[in-house]
Amino acid sequence: MAQMNEPQRLNEWFVPSFGPPRFRVAVGLLFLPYTAMVLSFTVIGAMLAETVHWDRVAAIVVIYFLALGIGAHALDALGSQAVKPWGAVFSKRQLWAVAAGSVVLAYAIGINYIVRYAPLLGVIAVLEGFFLLAYNLEWLRGRFHTNAWFAFAWGFLPVLAGYVIQTNSISLAVVLIALAMAALSLVEINASRPYKALKRGADGLTTEGRAQAAQLEAILKSVSLGVILLSIALLIWRWTL
Repeated sequence: MAQMNEPQRLNEWFVPSFGPPRFRVAVGLLFLPYTAMVLSFTVIGAMLAETVHWDRVAAIVVIYFLALGIGAHALDALGSQAVKPWGAVFSKRQLWAVAAGSVVLAYAIGINYIVRYAPLLGVIAVLEGFFLLAYNLEWLRGRFHTNAWFAFAWGFLPVLAGYVIQTNSISLAVVLIALAMAALSLVEINASRPYKALKRGADGLTTEGRAQAAQLEAILKSVSLGVILLSIALLIWRWTL
C-alpha cells in the first residue's frame, strides 16, 4: 500500500474534518454533496410522472448511488491521464473491486426494472454505462472527460432515468427540465475544477486566491443545496397529494 504522500483533497468542504485519514478519504471519495445532486435529479424526474411508483423512486436512487456515488468515483480514482488528487490511499485492486461490485449490483437492480416495467430505461443504462467508463477512465485521451459530457451524463440523463423508470416514456417537458438540471451541473463542474486546483495549493494561496476559493466554495454549496432542497420539496409535494 502506497503512503499518503501525494496531493490530497482532505481540506475540501465535503470531506469530514474528523477521523483517521483513510476514513476521511473514503468519505471524500464519494463526493457526497455532488452525488446527492445526481440522486436529486433522479427524484425530480420521477416526481414529474403522472403516477409515482415509490418503489421505483427508491430503486433509481439506489442504482445511481451504487453506480455513480461509489462505482464511478472509484473508477475516477483510477483515471489514467493524471495523478488523482486522492493519492494512493487505496490500492488499484481495492478500487477495482469496489467499482465492479457496486456497478454490477446497480445493473442487477436496474435490469429487473427494465425487464418488468421500463424497457426504455435500458437505453439510458447503456449510455450511462458508457460514460461511467469513458468519462472516469478518460478513454480516448479524455475526449469524454469534459464539462459538457459531465453535464449530459450526470445532469441530463439522471432526470430522464427518474421519469422513464416511472412511465417508460419521455416528454418534451421532462427533456426541458433535464436540460435545466444539466445547466446546473455545468455550474457545479465549472466551479469545482478551479476550486479543487486552488485547494491543492491551499498552503501557498495569496489573499486573493483564498477569496476566490471561498467564492467558488459558496457557489458549490449553494448549487448542491438548492438542487437537493428542490428534490425534497417535490417529493413531499407528491407524497402528500
